[in-house]
Amino acid sequence: MKRCLPALVLLCCTGMTLAQPTGAQRLAWLQGCWAIDTPERTVEEQWMAPRAGSLLGMSRTVRGGKLVAHESVILRERGDRFDYEVSPSGQTTTVFSSTEVGSASIVFENLAHDFPQRIGYARSGTALDAWIEGPIKGRTKRIEYAYQRVPCGGTD
Repeated sequence: MKRCLPALVLLCCTGMTLAQPTGAQRLAWLQGCWAIDTPERTVEEQWMAPRAGSLLGMSRTVRGGKLVAHESVILRERGDRFDYEVSPSGQTTTVFSSTEVGSASIVFENLAHDFPQRIGYARSGTALDAWIEGPIKGRTKRIEYAYQRVPCGGTD
């Protein structure tokens, strides 16, 4: 019996470390600060850690030293899916519901919205690829954002 006890402890501990995250913790890969910095514009996006079944996010786009766009987002847990509630540049809030939830990716959809109708995120290492997609003038248009992780709380 003494020889079985260490094996049992190891088996139990290994099982605990392999537990999959649940709820909003499944989206912890999104948290942190992300940016695209080009000579034409800077786009920053920041996500708080999951808490109380939600993540809070915000973004801003700056061109020529001027704020040209901003938005706030609440990602809410809804059963095994998530709602993406976005308020872009002070406009009316729009809700998109997740259609795909992966271990480091998520896609949201609202086909009743004009543009975009789909929003997606996928993380790979220090890169976060985001995209929006939907119809414009009868054609499907996709706009991609290739973010890189940056330190939070930058300087002026």
